Amino acid sequence: MPAYTGAMTTWKQALGEGAVSGSLASILSTAYLVRAGRCRGQPAAPVNAPSHWFFGDTALREDTASARYTLTGVLIHHAASVLWGVLHAKAWGTRPQAKRLLPAAAGAAATAGIACLVDYRLTPKRLNPGFEHRLSTPQMVNVYACVALGLMVGSMLMGRRHAKPHAPDRRRRRDDVKDSPPPPCPAPPRAPR
Repeated sequence: MPAYTGAMTTWKQALGEGAVSGSLASILSTAYLVRAGRCRGQPAAPVNAPSHWFFGDTALREDTASARYTLTGVLIHHAASVLWGVLHAKAWGTRPQAKRLLPAAAGAAATAGIACLVDYRLTPKRLNPGFEHRLSTPQMVNVYACVALGLMVGSMLMGRRHAKPHAPDRRRRRDDVKDSPPPPCPAPPRAPR
């Protein structure tokens, strides 16, 4: 990981990290949506909800898995998760503390909280996720907690991936210089033929 210079992450870096962390956020939160739906006897219902963007209120009442509602819901949710992953990486990505557990968790929780605020307070009803039609408030909190967990894990994984191993110390210590023979002389350059 490059040293933090106070500069923000480039969009290229943010897209790379956001794709990973947003995908993890999407996978974890979708798995939770299915689990929460299964507890109510309708595993696909919460996953179908975001497809109301395209199919209106009918999607909010759809209980069964289908390519039309479920696949569309998964794709919308995944795209939104990656978007939040990219924004999280852009704002937080190159900071060294962003790759340590507690600061990474705090940053990811803040991003998930902002995502929830935007989804349910700033976005028109037609474009919110629609989970509230299928989940209780505690279950919705858990969905955004899963988003935060995915962002945190993805960010930390990307930090480890980009971290450069420490180079060995090549400086010679004074004790080494006393006891070691002088370095060999370089060979003379060859004459051109």
